[in-house]
Amino acid sequence: MRRTLCGAGLVAVMLVGGSGALAADRPQDEAAIHRVQKLQAEAWNRHDAAAYARLFTEDGDVVNVVGWWWKGRTEIERKLTGAFAFTFRESTLTITDTQVRFLSSSIAVAHVSWTMVGAKTPPGVPEPRQGIQLQVLEKQGATWLIASFQNTNSIPEVPFPAGPPPSSGAKP
Repeated sequence: MRRTLCGAGLVAVMLVGGSGALAADRPQDEAAIHRVQKLQAEAWNRHDAAAYARLFTEDGDVVNVVGWWWKGRTEIERKLTGAFAFTFRESTLTITDTQVRFLSSSIAVAHVSWTMVGAKTPPGVPEPRQGIQLQVLEKQGATWLIASFQNTNSIPEVPFPAGPPPSSGAKP
């Protein structure tokens, strides 16, 4: 077993060679990806932009809930440092669910459900309260890092209308 530092915590990942590596590593890799989500919430809740940015590949990118696109670990850290100064200074992020799908032994997609309280968004910017992150993760050595991140606010799903709304003004 090899232990590697990922963000602010220690991640243990079993390394197995040969063609059986994907199946043999899957439970450990999935646990490591869940650990990335735990570290994400911990870094956010400490308002530690550097620790949060270290969860990304050097060239990783973020599209946040309002569609702002940040490119590279350095920009992610810089933008979050600014966001933590006021807007998210008192915010708390809670990861409520993580679903992982492996595309290969070194690439995974995670859908990460979250809730947030305490954000102070500027006028015209929706307050993030709950949403889903789509993360593409890449295994570099024994460490899983976020290569691409898309965050979306969400509301409970309702059925689509079966037709146009009824007319409100009837003609005489």
